[in-house]
Amino acid sequence: MKYKSINFPYTRLPKAARSISFKLILFSFLIFPIQKVNCQKVLLGIDVLQRDNFTLLTGKHVGLVTNHTGVNSLLVSTLDLFKKAPNFTLAAVFSPEHGLKGIIGSGQAFDDSTDPATGIKFFSLYGKTQKPTKEMLEGIDVLVYDIQDVGIRSYTYISTLGFAMESAAENNIEFIVLDRPNPLGGLRIEGSLVEDDFISFVSRYKIPYVYGLTCGELATLLNERKMLTDKVQCKLTVVKMDGWKREMKFNDTGLIWVPTSPNVPTPETPFYMVATGILGELSVVGIGITYTLPFQTFAAEWIDSDTLAKKMNGLNLAGVLFRPIVYKPLYGNWQDKILNGVQIHITDFDKVELLDLQLYFLQVHHQLFPKTNLFNLATSLRIKMFDKVFGTDRIRKRLVQRFKVKDVKRYLMKDVESFRKISKKYFLYN
Repeated sequence: MKYKSINFPYTRLPKAARSISFKLILFSFLIFPIQKVNCQKVLLGIDVLQRDNFTLLTGKHVGLVTNHTGVNSLLVSTLDLFKKAPNFTLAAVFSPEHGLKGIIGSGQAFDDSTDPATGIKFFSLYGKTQKPTKEMLEGIDVLVYDIQDVGIRSYTYISTLGFAMESAAENNIEFIVLDRPNPLGGLRIEGSLVEDDFISFVSRYKIPYVYGLTCGELATLLNERKMLTDKVQCKLTVVKMDGWKREMKFNDTGLIWVPTSPNVPTPETPFYMVATGILGELSVVGIGITYTLPFQTFAAEWIDSDTLAKKMNGLNLAGVLFRPIVYKPLYGNWQDKILNGVQIHITDFDKVELLDLQLYFLQVHHQLFPKTNLFNLATSLRIKMFDKVFGTDRIRKRLVQRFKVKDVKRYLMKDVESFRKISKKYFLYN
């Protein structure tokens, strides 16, 4: 059977012109490829609450624990939604490290304030007060938590979550978590549990460094396993997301990423935070946060970039490549100095073992510069922070004996499988 050809205007062009046109079209596709449309697949907890007309809060006086990341899928802030909701009263707002707007630097305290137009009180939960007091909660029936975290134990938003849950329990106030994605996904678990002597605001709970839970799942685990102070338990409700799956990284959700703090500009940044953040606590090596590549570099004035890149790539680590880089930090300890090192490029976010990368850098650095012990360059305070964030000093003490990752690997991962088994009991999503 023969089909009659259809003569589009293109076919009426002279043969030479047709050939040129085809080449131009082909070239345009190579230069300007068709962009994949990232359709939204997930409704956030706040979206679900809003869809249900905030029925859960009807008639109540509400305290909202939030910051700039508390937005719905259309980027409307939860704070604004709560202010306008007709069926409940927003009485107070509580904010974690970096403040309500997310512009305050790491480690910097900030003060309480009151909105003169509405009378709403804004309380700081970072600084002299880390836990809502009885006075702050006066007249409040329910605390609602809506903050995007990064899935890393040392990120202080989850410490604020736990403290707020404790306060709710102690004051007989209901606690609601509006759930959000873990940007690292719900499958990755890395690092040992925090040890007793290293409990701190940057390692508040005995969970792995990468714990593989959403904030709602984490809250459920903390509550049901009585991991809060004095084993208190609050009346907890989690408003689940709609459509989130455990294998999803943030980019799989179709949601728009809001930078969670000044040095977490993209949804990929949390992966790099795991890879370099603990080493960064020593403040002796540039990890890119004073440049345009936060958490993406290992660099110092004395390093030869090409040699370091060759050595790091020679390890053949899964899912990652290292590119030589030279850069001048824009601010901080090395402002206007030249740092040489490598930029980390994660090529497979499923295969890469993130926590190991900074340890492998320490191993290679020792091979290249055996007389330059980075721990000897760090202050005692910075070493203490390194141990606090790791949740133990045993990793450091074992590593410095020979600077071999294999000497600490088993200890680093000793709790992963047991925590994986325990945490499954608190999964809200498949």
